[in-house]
Amino acid sequence: MSLLPVSTNADYRGAQASAWFLMLVGIMEFIPGCIHYFLPDGGAGVIAGLDLSVRGDTIISVFAWFGALQIPFAMMLFIIGLRYRTLVPLGLLAVIIARALMTYDGWFGKASHSGHHPPEHYGSPVAVGLSLVFLALSLSRKPASPVA
Repeated sequence: MSLLPVSTNADYRGAQASAWFLMLVGIMEFIPGCIHYFLPDGGAGVIAGLDLSVRGDTIISVFAWFGALQIPFAMMLFIIGLRYRTLVPLGLLAVIIARALMTYDGWFGKASHSGHHPPEHYGSPVAVGLSLVFLALSLSRKPASPVA
């Protein structure tokens, strides 16, 4: 038994573009995850423009916590797109749910009350829309290639 089981790519019948898109999403999730976890302020001040003068330590800790979640999620998405393509629709669904929740919160939920919109509030709805397109493509079935 190994950490990574045998690839399932041969069984995947959806659009290859969906798998590539999922890997791109993985990279795009990994980068902010590293920013949130490794930057001294987690990007809260220098990128999001949040005022860290009141409870800045708590804000920075929450950013680091979120980065600690983003990094392994990003790695999982990338590995699915690379090696386990039969799970691409499930990976895209996870992205859609996460980004839809972030979109709702940023524009209508708890985070909307501040009136401040960091870059992610704009990127998340775009990610939802693109992920829906690639989810549909990943569910479209192409015929199995003939065995020679």
